Amino acid sequence: MLKAENAYRTITEVADLLQVPASVLRFWETQFHQIKPIKRMGRRYYQAEDVVLLARIRDYLYKEGFTIKGVQKRLKSPSEQGSLFPETEAETSNVDADKIRTELTDLKQYLSEYI
Repeated sequence: MLKAENAYRTITEVADLLQVPASVLRFWETQFHQIKPIKRMGRRYYQAEDVVLLARIRDYLYKEGFTIKGVQKRLKSPSEQGSLFPETEAETSNVDADKIRTELTDLKQYLSEYI
């Protein structure tokens, strides 16, 4: 059974989920001001929105070949700013819905096994 959507994840859980070292997540925090985990007693806790953003950053860097500066520009662009997913019909037409559906299904399966 999956935890509530607003449940917090530790840096170790997020690193395992995204298959990147925790040190990479800490580095990304220094490079992308949008990543703001809650810090309590020296530990980082990520919300679901943070995990989605981190997954997007990972994909831009590792799958699409963007540089850090390229991802920073991309995240500042009007189509990316302020939303996790495109909201208008014109923006949605640029999204590969099957790819997103597959990734979400894989993520759901992973989380159900992990939790």
